[in-house]
Amino acid sequence: MFVQTNSVKAVKAYFKDRLKDQFTESELKAIIREAVITRLNLSSADYLLSDDRLLSESDLLYFRSIVKRLQVNEPFQYILGHTDFFGMNLKTDRRALIPRPETEELVQWVTEEYDRSGAYSMMDLCTGSGCIALALKSHFKNAEIIGTDLSTDALELAKENSSVLTLSVEWKRMDATEQKTYEIFPEGSFDCWISNPPYIPQHDKHEMRPNVLDHEPHMALFVENDDALLFYREIGKAGLICLKPGGRLFFEIHEGLGSETKELLKDLGYEYVIVRKDMQGKDRMVMAER
Repeated sequence: MFVQTNSVKAVKAYFKDRLKDQFTESELKAIIREAVITRLNLSSADYLLSDDRLLSESDLLYFRSIVKRLQVNEPFQYILGHTDFFGMNLKTDRRALIPRPETEELVQWVTEEYDRSGAYSMMDLCTGSGCIALALKSHFKNAEIIGTDLSTDALELAKENSSVLTLSVEWKRMDATEQKTYEIFPEGSFDCWISNPPYIPQHDKHEMRPNVLDHEPHMALFVENDDALLFYREIGKAGLICLKPGGRLFFEIHEGLGSETKELLKDLGYEYVIVRKDMQGKDRMVMAER
């Protein structure tokens, strides 16, 4: 047996021993906690008292499998098959990016700017797993929400999440960088667009951790070095037509391109443009008003 006993305490020690060089202590604690709670269907309170709980052979094999997959840099959220985002439990797999806390902050900004009971028309461009669109629908119950993506795989995942959460969102396949695709929307028909588009230049690949670079979809991450603001420009141009007067764009942005993104949107004709920092103090979000 790969653990000294078949207890939860022994499994925790196994995780720490095998993964201590890959993860910080706090990361490991979170991974172990989530793995045990998910596998054994425990409450948070039960988990605190679970050290002496005995595990079956299949449980032990499950935990060993997680460790082996983590050792080859597979993202924990893909292994587990789900992640929490804005109070929702979302299915996650290789079809779309793993939702990040920074993106939750972007959604939170939108909720601060609009009345919760409003019957708004909102669109999430480059929706991926559907996390933003679904979070908006969970908050703005009376809003009409559209989620778009170029990837049919990502849209299938978004639809699966929508079905499980019983949140009604309209899903459309479209290329956010092609102006002709926006012609299906009437002029001045949206209150708000929100997007976490690809924004990492190709030359930054060497800075990416293996769990991201080797497993998450590159089409959702990277843009060409010579046109890093491609999505912001094209979405911004279309927004000048499709957004209502006073309608707003909300973007997640590259931490090193806050000023450039702000200037781009001002040059396009947006008069009110604000860059906001995330909890790490990095330029991460921008809002622009038509």
